[in-house]
Amino acid sequence: MAAGAATPGRPVALPALLRPAPPPRLRDLRRRGRIRKQASDAAASAAALAAASRRLHLDRARHLRLLSSLHRNLTATLRALSAAADSAASDPAPANASSHRQLDLQAKDLIRAARAAIAGSKPLFDPQLKIQRLKDDIFARNELLARAKKRGAFASLIAAKSIPKPLHCLAVRLTAERIASPEQYADPVPPPPALEDPALFHYAIFSDNVLAASCVVRSAVANSHDPSKHVFHVVTDRMNLGAMQVIIRRMDLKGAHYEVKAFEDYKFLNSSYVPVLRQLESANLQKFYFENKLENATKDASNMKFRNPKYLSMLNHLRFYLPEMYPKLHRILFLDDDVVVQRDLTGLWKIDMDGKVNGAVETCFGSFHRYAQYMNFSHPLIKAKFNPNACGWAYGMNFFDLDSWRREKCTEQYHYWQNQNENRTLWKLGTLPPGLITFYSTTKPLEKSWHVLGLGYNPSISMEEIRNAAVVHFNGNMKPWLDIGMNQFRHLWTKYVDYDDDYIRQCNFAPP
Repeated sequence: MAAGAATPGRPVALPALLRPAPPPRLRDLRRRGRIRKQASDAAASAAALAAASRRLHLDRARHLRLLSSLHRNLTATLRALSAAADSAASDPAPANASSHRQLDLQAKDLIRAARAAIAGSKPLFDPQLKIQRLKDDIFARNELLARAKKRGAFASLIAAKSIPKPLHCLAVRLTAERIASPEQYADPVPPPPALEDPALFHYAIFSDNVLAASCVVRSAVANSHDPSKHVFHVVTDRMNLGAMQVIIRRMDLKGAHYEVKAFEDYKFLNSSYVPVLRQLESANLQKFYFENKLENATKDASNMKFRNPKYLSMLNHLRFYLPEMYPKLHRILFLDDDVVVQRDLTGLWKIDMDGKVNGAVETCFGSFHRYAQYMNFSHPLIKAKFNPNACGWAYGMNFFDLDSWRREKCTEQYHYWQNQNENRTLWKLGTLPPGLITFYSTTKPLEKSWHVLGLGYNPSISMEEIRNAAVVHFNGNMKPWLDIGMNQFRHLWTKYVDYDDDYIRQCNFAPP
């Protein structure tokens, strides 16, 4: 654990807040480029259809010529057969037998050719056969498309969940620094009283991504009116503890207070108390996650992401233990590590929670993001307790009233439902479904500008909506620290990365 007020160090130069809008000439060029691309795509489609039509026309003309030729030959053969039959009736001499046999063979050859030509022509002239062939072709192509989508989803999942080399490098170098200079990053003894002062503004950030967590803290400090009244509780795992201590300690927090701990430091988090840890010891669950082969991973694209072991990571489920982790606090703001703070958040502490536990932005619209999409309402337990049309809400920025939490016994509710879902029949894995269940009827909707979501998957979010947001959330696969991140939003995050830091430079993080 590294705790205490931040030591002023080298000041971090923050770049401009937002990039200027492109000039009108550039916008016109982009618009014309889009129109040219659409015209080019339409021309290519028309050319492909014209070529297909020409091929069809040529096939019909070829079969028409073949059938006409067969008709003429068969008619001539029929006349010859009739004449031969008349001559045989009038003169049954053996001398004519060989010519009759030759005519018979010629007629049989023509009949076989005619049957083959008719069979080959049926798809061109029989609408039912043509429709059936088209259906078969469409089905086969849909099968190819489905397989391609599954492979694409799997590749996207790998790109999103793999650790980029610069991030790994940064964690290793920071850990080496922590080992080399232990006294420089030693925890103050005793811990500063600000860490338990309920009069201050407290934040909880749980992450094993040292760069992402540092950007959350830096953005919150940069946009706060009085950083000295803010306390950041950063929790990571034992492996990343040293790196997280160093990167937070090296930041200029302008008097803000902080602590960095590993979740293993909380001794009450053990398998006898925490259902997730107990379930992780299950042989079936270990097989589900850790013996999952590539060929099985791509069978069900919709469930693929839920086979990621992070959904049973203790860092993901720590959010359900906030009252026990911080027993002297009354309120705390939970932030995910893929958010950026854009304005002072102390206004959240002024909101009347009306006795509710969780302040969150609702995400439902129409039939989307309702409880029915997150839970199995065919299960009698779910069907009896919850409304399938109840509105869902988002994790990422959640304001928790810990006194109401303790009064409502929300952690006990979470334990009950997590135990019921050991066989994964109530909901797919993750923390949002148990959160929706745990805080059902105890969630207070917040105004949407507090928390704007979708910057990790939705390119159509307007910049005006983003500028008005207190917190923007890069939820989705396209995180800003990944190569697949969306360029139009990346600058919102990169301006809180200290590209002048020695360790960040050594790990080849490219400045924007």
